[in-house]
Amino acid sequence: MAVDLLLGLQWGDEGKGKIVDVLTSNYNIIARFQGGPNAGHTLEFDGIKHVLRTIPSGIFHKESINVIGNGVVIDPVVFAKELEGLDQFNIDYKKKLIISRKAHVILPTHRLLDAASEASKGKAKIGSTLKGIGPTYMDKTGRNGIRVGDLELADWKEKYRALADKHEAMIKFYNVDVQYDLEEMEAEFFEAVEVLKSLQFIDSEEYLYQAQKAGKSILAEGAQGSLLDIDFGTYPFVTSSNTTAAGACTGLGVAPNQIGDVYGIFKAYTTRVGSGPFPTELFDEVGKKMAKIGNEFGAVTGRARRCGWLDLVALKYACQVNGVTKLMMMKGDVLSGFKALKVCTSYNYKGETITHLPYNIEPENITPIYTELKGWKEDLTKMTETSQFPKELNDYIDFLEKELEIPIHVVSVGPDRKQTIFR
Repeated sequence: MAVDLLLGLQWGDEGKGKIVDVLTSNYNIIARFQGGPNAGHTLEFDGIKHVLRTIPSGIFHKESINVIGNGVVIDPVVFAKELEGLDQFNIDYKKKLIISRKAHVILPTHRLLDAASEASKGKAKIGSTLKGIGPTYMDKTGRNGIRVGDLELADWKEKYRALADKHEAMIKFYNVDVQYDLEEMEAEFFEAVEVLKSLQFIDSEEYLYQAQKAGKSILAEGAQGSLLDIDFGTYPFVTSSNTTAAGACTGLGVAPNQIGDVYGIFKAYTTRVGSGPFPTELFDEVGKKMAKIGNEFGAVTGRARRCGWLDLVALKYACQVNGVTKLMMMKGDVLSGFKALKVCTSYNYKGETITHLPYNIEPENITPIYTELKGWKEDLTKMTETSQFPKELNDYIDFLEKELEIPIHVVSVGPDRKQTIFR
């Protein structure tokens, strides 16, 4: 069986968690392939809102097995709290949740390093969530990291001590004021490691290979968004892992020729958290209205999201590098009530009109060129089928499909899993 992928196509926060939750009933295994606990996947059903950070979004389905792949970095403290949050729902996560031995572990000193590094940058800061994710990936590529499989070794704490001591020396090098009590942080960390060790560790590449051979259906779940990819995103304002389709192969050990459908998720408009260029960003009342209606605040960080019109230049680029086969448009309901809608279809780049994403999209180089479409007044949140859509919404969808040359398979009209309309 092929492995299907589900990816965000913008700067994250597209609504991946909800769609994974909706699609899980079609899959035996949900596998997270990259990122860390800065990614908040929000799911809403039965009147309850859930925010997952590391655990795959299929955890609330009784039949699904959830795999945390080798490309993920895990903070045991955050992870233990996340498990604690599941206890009230009587989820047997010791049977349903398994972890790759090759996944890297976020140490308390990784978080301190993150804070020191960001503080040292001053106004040039990149907008890190300070979860220790960047420094953990740096240790991974620097071949210094501690992996989940190391926790099974008798001497893993010696390896921990050597790395933590190295981190403290690096923190001093930054020469910034970072206050901390490492003993207190370590006590919490070691306790959380024991919780982590109570779960099943696996060689995930072998597990998924055998699952495929046995005919199991697998959905690979990404975190963040394609424009935050370490290689193909708006560098340096990106995350520390490959958020694109290629990251699923390296983050799970799945061969490229085993990839099936690639589901690309995007909002009907665009948002971004933190620093970095954003060509279609709105600084007026329209942008404020979008943010208010869309409740645009980070699920984990609480940070306000910057809002703007849909950028088709960036979206086409993301579809291209991911090989997207089906699109899913989220938050269509947020655009209800806007008299006119704008879609960026090209850029004025240094005096030239272009339709591809260039190396540099800083505002001094880029001016978005818009196509204007008519808006709609109708409330979409109670609609259950496409026949109820206003003509203007259908025109908007048709326009996007024509431009992107990929079918829009799903339209989301609200946060609840029931507010998902298949086309």
